[in-house]
Amino acid sequence: MSRSTRTNGAARAVISDKREAILNAAVKVFAQKGFFNSKVADVAGEAGIADGTVYLYFKSKDEILHSIFDRAMEEFISEGKREISEIKEAAERLQRIAELHLEKLGADRNLAIVFQVELRGSTKFMEEFSAAGFAEYLEIIHQTIEEGQQTGIFRKDLNATVCSKILFGALDEMVTNWILSKKPYPLAPIADEVLKIFFGGVLSK
Repeated sequence: MSRSTRTNGAARAVISDKREAILNAAVKVFAQKGFFNSKVADVAGEAGIADGTVYLYFKSKDEILHSIFDRAMEEFISEGKREISEIKEAAERLQRIAELHLEKLGADRNLAIVFQVELRGSTKFMEEFSAAGFAEYLEIIHQTIEEGQQTGIFRKDLNATVCSKILFGALDEMVTNWILSKKPYPLAPIADEVLKIFFGGVLSK
């Protein structure tokens, strides 16, 4: 390996690390202060860097928010696809998807607050929301339900698109209730209750 190759690799690693540090700091700041009340200077201070350094990686505070969403969805979808690829039965795949949804957000309260509250406070972002990773996530649920219908596990008279949105909506509401609750409790186990109700409406009798 040439010296220039090693140098370029090290430079990319530094850029990646700095970018991750800014995003991690932003999640904490946005969750604690709120997106609209936060300043780029707050994010820089939390990350331990100069204000101007943030602008070397992100054009604006809005871009930071978008990047938080994109990074989280990319990681979640990548892990989700990897895990459910090993599961053949559609109902078991939906079970794992629901568990991952609540496990991921339940493990990072600040990220959950940003997802459930701060991201939705921007009309502009919400207009773009369904066109981003969220659409791919819904499609994974949709395809799983359709496969279950084709194999006779799920009722064929139900609309798979509506079913996928109902399941997402139920999980989404559980996360919102969790971050608003004054009494702490584990979020991940609630996936079982959500699926128990959901399957009661879609499983063949």
